[in-house]
Amino acid sequence: MVSEFVIVGFPGLQDRESKAILFAVFLTVYLLILMGNLLLICILATDTSLHTPMYMTICSLAIIDISLSTCTVPTMLAVFSSTTHTVSFSACFTQTYFFHALLTIESFNLLLMAYDRYVAICHPLHYPARMTVMFTLQLVLVCWLGGFLCPILSLILVLTKRFCGPNRFLQCYCDYPGALRLACGDVLSTSYVSLSVALSVLLIPLFLILLSYVKILLSVLRMSSSGGRAKAVSTCSSHLLVISVFFLTTAGVFISYRIPGTSVDMRVMGSVIQNVFPALMNPIIYCLRTKEIRNSLVKTLGKSSVFPGRK
Repeated sequence: MVSEFVIVGFPGLQDRESKAILFAVFLTVYLLILMGNLLLICILATDTSLHTPMYMTICSLAIIDISLSTCTVPTMLAVFSSTTHTVSFSACFTQTYFFHALLTIESFNLLLMAYDRYVAICHPLHYPARMTVMFTLQLVLVCWLGGFLCPILSLILVLTKRFCGPNRFLQCYCDYPGALRLACGDVLSTSYVSLSVALSVLLIPLFLILLSYVKILLSVLRMSSSGGRAKAVSTCSSHLLVISVFFLTTAGVFISYRIPGTSVDMRVMGSVIQNVFPALMNPIIYCLRTKEIRNSLVKTLGKSSVFPGRK
């Protein structure tokens, strides 16, 4: 029986020089993810004018991005900095569970963000009563709870399988598809169940998000005020960019596993990009494209001793 797994990383990039470059690149990316999302959280936490439902969902997204990258990037760095990196059976499946749970939470959180914009733009008179801070906090907690519950069935099913042969993950971290490929015996029914769960937590939120934005678009087109239309489009554009980054990278990984002839290195690269790119881009998108966050950032920097001339 297998007691530990070997995390291979990129099979075609096993020389010392390639690993050193990958380590430097992903260490830099990880630090940027931490700094960007922590800065966003600090801005949202300290500026009382941003203590509104919309910014609560953005803050939740920043926490998810930090958690998701922290779940996997340290393992990547360990793989790139060593000749052979092994993880115990329990540690591997713990990482697998949290990785997929956090991806699910992010999908649910993006749906919540779309719902918030739908109510704000399509039902503006009901928005203050419907989307209270307490109600939004409850919805955020539901997203997190639902995200942690969804992967349990798939994890239980794969843990019932025997791991008696190969133990090499052709990946930079432990994930469910990789674990299923290493299981002994028939895994067809298990793979169908896990695929159904994965598609449900991605496609159902995506459908509802698209439906929300179709209704938002129709509502915006009916607005008589050009200023109101511009404000609605400006507010929604940031959310649409974030949603597009998440779902397009996820779709890219899903498609790469189903295109015959796709190299293992390309699949691994797709998974890594899905893992770090949204977390890297989200704070940049919100800080650059959201006026209120941008103004709060400028005000914070103006009060900082780093820029004494702006006091």
